[in-house]
Amino acid sequence: MSLRHALVFGATGHIGQWLVRELLHQGVTVTAAVRSEDSFHRLADWLARHDADGTAKHVLVNFNDAGLGVDPGSDEFRTVTEVHNVAGAFAFGMTADDAYSANVTSAERVVRFASQLPALTRLVHLSGYRVGGQDPNEVPWDDSRRAREYKHLGAYEGSKVESDAVVQATARSLGVPFTVVNPASVIGDSVNGESRQGLGLAASVMDLSRGKLPALPGNNRTFVPVVTVDYLASFMALVPITSEAENASYWVLDDATPPLPELLRMLGKHLKVRVPWLRIPSALLKRLPPKLTGADPETLSFLSEERYPTAAALALAEAHGLHHPPVETALKRWADYLVAAEPAASGRRVASM
Repeated sequence: MSLRHALVFGATGHIGQWLVRELLHQGVTVTAAVRSEDSFHRLADWLARHDADGTAKHVLVNFNDAGLGVDPGSDEFRTVTEVHNVAGAFAFGMTADDAYSANVTSAERVVRFASQLPALTRLVHLSGYRVGGQDPNEVPWDDSRRAREYKHLGAYEGSKVESDAVVQATARSLGVPFTVVNPASVIGDSVNGESRQGLGLAASVMDLSRGKLPALPGNNRTFVPVVTVDYLASFMALVPITSEAENASYWVLDDATPPLPELLRMLGKHLKVRVPWLRIPSALLKRLPPKLTGADPETLSFLSEERYPTAAALALAEAHGLHHPPVETALKRWADYLVAAEPAASGRRVASM
């Protein structure tokens, strides 16, 4: 019987449910921090349908309360050894205030709550591949910097950048041992493609499947990396028991992800749909009006040629027998799932609280 007890914030979201399932498979006691009884029942039903080994407990939390509406000294938290924070809002078009509340204030409150748990050995915080690695010494941001960053990056990405710095700074000031995980675009399960994400790359895949993608964005160096949700869950379940991961950040993505135009051509051929012959360089796409491109301006910063420092994450994973599944197979299974689930996914905005 494992001595680990994980408290998972955001347990009902796309990433959170797979993380809970993986922890249960490893024999970890899991408490899901959820907003309502209904959301927990949906999680429990999903776990039962996905052969989870055991069941999770749950506790109701209120992110609008500075103390999350719960007492860290109560018996239900006495044995918690690790806290996973995958809560937050993944949505474009948010106001700056909403993004700050969902992704900065909530994350800081989780860190402060974790600092009061007597048996805590690790806090694991989910950040992002384009926002990780921020300088905690620059916290707190003043209002002018926040306004500038949120306007330049968009409210979602700006809030994730600030959150990354705030989590590190708060954890260090309170003596909370932490690991930050920076995943790429999280696609479906490597086995069956199952996914709940409808934004970002998923939206481009759906436009392609409907014949509504006017052109292939980017060039042969445009890199929008992916990671399967089950691999990410396994990595997150690994780091709390790995001493070298304490107070470290890891970029978790598959470097073998094809360049974006090649990725979309491959999926178009697999789905047997027309693939646009026209290609639009990222720089030009960013200058064109959204009405013409059909792209949300906040998504365009992801059209980048940058590469990311994945060596440490790969070394840690491979040392424990964790390997990325074949990326093209995973992408095809994900695309198949998205297309099959389209009626249910239409118009979905994803939040992981």
